[in-house]
Amino acid sequence: MTRARILIVEDDRVVARDIQQQLTRAGHAVVGVASRAEDAVQLAILAEPQLVLMDVRLEGGTDGIEAAGQIRERCGIPVVYLTAYADDKTLQRAGVTEPFGYLLKPFEDSQLRTAVEMALYKDAADRKLRASERRYAVTLSSIGDAVIATDENLKVTFMNPVAETLTGWSLRDAAGLPLADVFRIINEDSRQPVENPAANVLRSGMIVGLANHSILVARDGRERPIDDCGSPIIDDRGAITGAVLVFRDITQRRQMDSALRRAQAELVNAAQRMTMGELAAAIAHEVSQPLSGIIITAGTSLRLLAVDAPDLEEVRSNTRRTIDDAQRAADVIARLRTLFGQRESDANETVDLNNTIQEVIVLTRNDIQKSDVTLHLALAADLPTVVGDRLQLQQVVLNLITNSIQAMSSVENGPRELVLGSRVDDGHMVQVSVRDSGIGLDPANTDRIFEPFYTTKSDGMGMGLSISRSIVENHGGRLWAASNDGRGATFFFTLPVGA
Repeated sequence: MTRARILIVEDDRVVARDIQQQLTRAGHAVVGVASRAEDAVQLAILAEPQLVLMDVRLEGGTDGIEAAGQIRERCGIPVVYLTAYADDKTLQRAGVTEPFGYLLKPFEDSQLRTAVEMALYKDAADRKLRASERRYAVTLSSIGDAVIATDENLKVTFMNPVAETLTGWSLRDAAGLPLADVFRIINEDSRQPVENPAANVLRSGMIVGLANHSILVARDGRERPIDDCGSPIIDDRGAITGAVLVFRDITQRRQMDSALRRAQAELVNAAQRMTMGELAAAIAHEVSQPLSGIIITAGTSLRLLAVDAPDLEEVRSNTRRTIDDAQRAADVIARLRTLFGQRESDANETVDLNNTIQEVIVLTRNDIQKSDVTLHLALAADLPTVVGDRLQLQQVVLNLITNSIQAMSSVENGPRELVLGSRVDDGHMVQVSVRDSGIGLDPANTDRIFEPFYTTKSDGMGMGLSISRSIVENHGGRLWAASNDGRGATFFFTLPVGA
């Protein structure tokens, strides 16, 4: 049995004493006895009982029902009525005060004990429920997503502060309104209204998501792109009693996605420009030698044929045209090299290589996840900065990570692990390493992998590592590769510490 502190409000002193004795025998503590409503309210405030036993008819101008209402409002203490009056009017008035019991006089000890015990049990359950509701309310109010709840008729019953901010409606104004009036959504492209997900929830009884490209139109007309999901609220009998929407403003996410796409486009553009540069350089190297031979041979022919000038004018003219054409071809190649050639980087930007690695990880995260690769970082703290072209150095890291992911694509047995590291090397150089657990390197061709157009991939151009080495060397550094003790390979590059 629960032991409790109890206040007795009874204008019949004999009855009051009898009730007090019964409660004491049951192990309860009587904290006070009052015969007037005013005294009962003051005692309740001062003594803080856990339960009030209240007679309906009291001395003075205020009856027990009014006193119980004040105690309930000011103290939140449960009340059990003890009275001989059970007419409809009295019961109706008493019911407004939400009593925890109604015991008709005269009553037995067992009836009193049962009424007290049930009232205490119900009060404890109500307090737990209110505490739980407060916790849920605080939780919903403090989360970063917006939350709106409705009843089975799609009328708003709850909104957290984030939902109030995004919709422009306060809970006080929105409570009881149709959800469609508060949560107005349209299609971003067609500008037509979108079906409210809560209606779909009530119809299907399932969790549903909002269609893509949905815009929330706030009370003041402001528009925000959102995504959300709706879930049914189900009671103990399995009936759907409403719906709850959880949604968020994705403006910032869209901006980040846009910035990510721009960064990817910049890297792709840089790769294309540099690939063209390597291509032009290779063409120039391969074609310049035979063109030079044509020029030398044609010039020699002219000198030999000059002796018989009167007879070989046509030969001389053809030979000059050959020289002119060959020279033009050489000039074209020279212009290609000037246009696309890899020049020494003149960028003087301060670059944090740890940040550069993190930026590229963001760009490649989807490829890493799709390839079932586990990423590990071993980045040195307080890594010195370097001086160079940030975009070009991003391209180097991107090429090395991409190569490592592709090298692990055929690994079926064993983990696919990618380890990115950075450290200070010999005090004046910064070293970056990219280690994978892929197919490894062919010892016979380790040095050739950095040559233009050399590739082990069926669909590769063989330019990525060549471009990367050119970038690193133009920054005063070095790029090389080594086989791991176990599976895979590690690529290293070093750059001088910035001034």
